Amino acid sequence: MFSYLNRGRAFYQNLLFLALPILFQNLITTSLGMIDTFMVGSLGEAPLAAVAQANILVFIIQLIIFGLQSGSSVLISQYWGKGDTDAINRVMGVGFYLAGAISALFAASLFFFPYQIIGLLTDNQELIPLAVGYARIVGFSYLFNSITGVYTGAHRSMENPKLGLCIYAASMCTNTFLNWVLIFGNLGAPRLEVEGAAIATLTSRIVEFIIMVVYAKCNRRFRLKPAVLFRPDRALVQKFFRYATPVVVNEMLWGLGTSMYKVIMGHMEGSTQILAARAISGNIEDICIVAVLAIANTTAIIIGREIGAGRRSTVYELATALDTISFLCGAVIGTLLVISAHTWLPVVVYPLFHLTPVSSEIATIILTFIGCLMPLRSFDTTNTVGVLRGGGDIRVAAIIDVSAMWLVAIPLAAFFALVLRWNIVWVYVAVTVEQLVKSTLGILRFRSHAWINDITRAGA
Repeated sequence: MFSYLNRGRAFYQNLLFLALPILFQNLITTSLGMIDTFMVGSLGEAPLAAVAQANILVFIIQLIIFGLQSGSSVLISQYWGKGDTDAINRVMGVGFYLAGAISALFAASLFFFPYQIIGLLTDNQELIPLAVGYARIVGFSYLFNSITGVYTGAHRSMENPKLGLCIYAASMCTNTFLNWVLIFGNLGAPRLEVEGAAIATLTSRIVEFIIMVVYAKCNRRFRLKPAVLFRPDRALVQKFFRYATPVVVNEMLWGLGTSMYKVIMGHMEGSTQILAARAISGNIEDICIVAVLAIANTTAIIIGREIGAGRRSTVYELATALDTISFLCGAVIGTLLVISAHTWLPVVVYPLFHLTPVSSEIATIILTFIGCLMPLRSFDTTNTVGVLRGGGDIRVAAIIDVSAMWLVAIPLAAFFALVLRWNIVWVYVAVTVEQLVKSTLGILRFRSHAWINDITRAGA
């Protein structure tokens, strides 16, 4: 029944070679968020909740960058299979232009209109000034991070995921050290608290960018060619927008949708406790899904490479194996998370963040839902981000990913929480419905075989 999993040692070695650096990179990035949360959380629930709300905006720009990475990788992985480095340079060039423009607009908006923007996310007057002080500074960090993200994402698609691991490891060390110095006023520095966390983030992103520039100048495996990098031809630009735009729109709508859950929570009774609990459980969730995201990203690389190299006949069975591996991985992680949420996390972790008993109870409820949904979410992520996108089925992947959220789950969550005034459990009942709808649509599309497309060919 599961004979398609018998793919030989070479397949699993290649999977680990690609997935492990991505996993560790994701773990570093997530751990950085956890450290930030821990350090800010030590200041109290209000600063923690404020940064959590401000980070909704950061989360959106991160998703836009991820969308540009993913959209670029759909093309780059297939061009890499063909060995066309000029086309890869052109794709990266378009990504640089777009990432720089979007992140600059984002930073300017947060700097000049912070109160108006934060006011849309929460009406809690205790949180707004704290969130504004953080957001005005941290927005500029993504001017640097967006360019670095496009570059490391391109190398990931060219089977060089170790680059991102090294760059983000340096960033994590920088950010953690500066958090300790600036949040708490150590080594003679002023005690800046929430704003100190924002300055530390900005500085670490600048460090990322500098490392990227030095690597790009010295790297011989793949050389940037300014003549084509900054002057992509019209045909390539059109192809980029055709295949990358739906991914960016997909990630933006998904990010906005995920943020809408937090906005809904921010308008519920007891929002400070709910948002503090969500901040902690969200960081734990991020750590739990690093392996899932690594499999999904690796799947996109493998599927794109196989199609680009012309090996279409083996792609379906290969994708079936990768989807199954992801589902099983999610089942293991989800089981461990549910057990942890009811045993040692409330005793060991929650007290570190000074959660009240009410916030602790809410965090346990949230993590229980997350753990139970993890197998389904793992499958959905790998199938949508890895298989369908890697196969060039960009538009349908976007429709599946977004429609279940915006047409079903968000309206349900808003109705339960804001109209009926039910508790946080019902928000996560809506999230459960989203995953069920998404997996059903994803399986139907996968079985159709219609997602297998060579998008690098002329006229595609």
